[in-house]
Amino acid sequence: MNKIAVIDYGMGNLHSVAKAIEHVGRESGEKLEVIVTADAKKIAAADRVIFPGVGAIRDCMAEILRLDVDQIVEDAMKAKPVLAICVGMQALMRHSEENGGVDCLGFLDGDVRYFGDALTGANGERLKVPHMGWNQVKQIKPHPLWKDVPDNSRFYFVHSYYVQTEKREMVTGISNYGTDIVATVAADNIFATQFHPEKSQTAGLTLLSNFLRWDGSA
Repeated sequence: MNKIAVIDYGMGNLHSVAKAIEHVGRESGEKLEVIVTADAKKIAAADRVIFPGVGAIRDCMAEILRLDVDQIVEDAMKAKPVLAICVGMQALMRHSEENGGVDCLGFLDGDVRYFGDALTGANGERLKVPHMGWNQVKQIKPHPLWKDVPDNSRFYFVHSYYVQTEKREMVTGISNYGTDIVATVAADNIFATQFHPEKSQTAGLTLLSNFLRWDGSA
C-alpha cells in the first residue's frame, strides 16, 4: 500500500490534489491510501508527502508556523519524497515580496518576486497579472518526474509571484511570462512546481503518476 499524505494547513487546493492522486492510482492499478491531514504522526507514517498551497503567503506562513507544519515539512524532506505545489513551492524559499515582504521557510535557496504592474510580452503587449492559464514548460534538467512528459508540455498556472534563484543546479524547468520564471525545482527528496499538476490534464497527471513511483533520488 502506497500511503500519500496531503498536508492540510487550511490554505491548499487539498481535495482536488487528493482526487487527482487517487485518479492516477486507479489508472495504474496501484493500491493507494490518500489522506488529507495536519497530523504529524500520520504524515510521518506516509510513504510520500504533498505540500500544496494557494492564497496569500502571509496567511499561508502564519498557518504553517501555527500548526508546526514547518517542522513536519522539514522532517519529511529528510526521509521521503515530497511534492510542493504553487504557494507550497514559494513557501520553501527564503523570502517573498508579497504582502510587503514575508520571511518564508528558507529550506531552498531562492526568493519570491512580483511580476510587476507593467509586465509586457516579447511584442510589447501588456500581460495580465496574475499569470493565469496554460503555459509551456521547458525541461532544463532531467528528473524522474519528467518521465513520459514531453518537453515544452503546457501546464496550468495561477500566480502573481515567481521564484528567482542563483542555484541553477536545482532548477529543472522554466517557463516564460514576460520574463523567464522558475517552473520547477528539485533538491534531494523534494520536487516543487509553480504550476498546478492536478489541473494540468495529461501532462500534470503523468507527473503525479511519476511521483507515486519516485523514490526521492535524482
